Amino acid sequence: MDAHEVNRARAKLALFVADVFASVPRKDQRAKGDCYLRGLMLEGRRKSIQPMAERLPDGNEQNLQQFVNQSTWDPVPVRRRIAARMVPLIGPDAWAVDDVSFPKDGKMSVAVARQYCGALGKQANCQVAVSVHAVSDTASCPLQWRLFVPEEWAHDPVRRQKTGMPQEVGHREKWRLALDTLDELARWGLVPPVVVADAGYGQNADFRDGLSGRGIGYVVAIRSDVTVHPHDVRPTAPPWSGNGRKPQPRYRDKPLPVAALADSRGRQALSEVTWREGSRGPMRSRFVALRVRPAGVRARRLAQAAATAQEGFWDGVLPEVTLLAQWPEGAEAPTDYWLSNLPAATPLAELVRLAKIRWRIEHDYRELKHGLGLDHFEGRSWTGWHHHVTLVTAAHAFLTEQRLAPKADTADPPSTRPSTPSRTC
Repeated sequence: MDAHEVNRARAKLALFVADVFASVPRKDQRAKGDCYLRGLMLEGRRKSIQPMAERLPDGNEQNLQQFVNQSTWDPVPVRRRIAARMVPLIGPDAWAVDDVSFPKDGKMSVAVARQYCGALGKQANCQVAVSVHAVSDTASCPLQWRLFVPEEWAHDPVRRQKTGMPQEVGHREKWRLALDTLDELARWGLVPPVVVADAGYGQNADFRDGLSGRGIGYVVAIRSDVTVHPHDVRPTAPPWSGNGRKPQPRYRDKPLPVAALADSRGRQALSEVTWREGSRGPMRSRFVALRVRPAGVRARRLAQAAATAQEGFWDGVLPEVTLLAQWPEGAEAPTDYWLSNLPAATPLAELVRLAKIRWRIEHDYRELKHGLGLDHFEGRSWTGWHHHVTLVTAAHAFLTEQRLAPKADTADPPSTRPSTPSRTC
């Protein structure tokens, strides 16, 4: 947004800040929040504190530094209020789980480590955060964040103290952070219609089991090497001789990779599905849905533990889910795969739409980073990082509300206009 657009929105922004930052106790802190949001939304290449303060007529670098890096206001109630406003407004079809990286120099920024950096597509020095977004085909918004703490930080008291990392915070896998976030949102009274995620999460049997155990439906991407049994195959046990332990039922045939199973059905099993209207026309491809039973040591142990806890025994039967495979025209074999625990009667078109709706989270990340400076924060502390991410989330929510307002202009503000999505997303 340019300066004129920001000024025209001042009255609406003041009302938004009064509501979203109502938990912040001091009036001067709320005023700094208003100022920081305007700095994030105002045009400019860098959205770190110094250049924002220089662009704002009421910008005071020292005050903003103190507000973000040292002030004790709690960001959690602010995010909770944002989520409570945005979920009914967006009317999400799904919640998307993902993670985002922030390249960093040095080793003193909170939770920084050499790890896979999606922003660079390689191992690099960066921070990583897990996020959950409410998504529909027309709008989306982050609901909550978790900063991933690498193992090396769990046992580094010097860096933990310097960055102000709370004592109770330790290393926790990203899939666990995602489930923790869903649990926190549930305590806020917010429950996802469906969860979607990429293969970094969908590949994990514990993550899928955690969603099912919470009664949450999912459509999650997986790699082609995930193994499954066809749904109609049943485990059997050989006759018992009467001596020794009674044989346990198990699947006698080796499970198949999903790529092999989908390929074996052939092109004649495919159906063409259009899932949304893209900028260059309808987004369509060919798909097949098959009922399967995910295999593997971890999937088997989770199924056994769940059945034993509920029934007192396990009959060896693995849970049944739907495998969705995409086989584009001209491709020699299927290219993409998803697993879903939605009811077997779920229409193919609905499965495809949900599988593909993750494109909205990439839209969010582009706007959050390129338009609102999500990765421009130069502070090093735990408090500062969480304050900055919360303020960026608030700015994104405000702009989303303005775009969805009945009298809003059709054009997006210049600094937040998304790039054209790919037809293959």
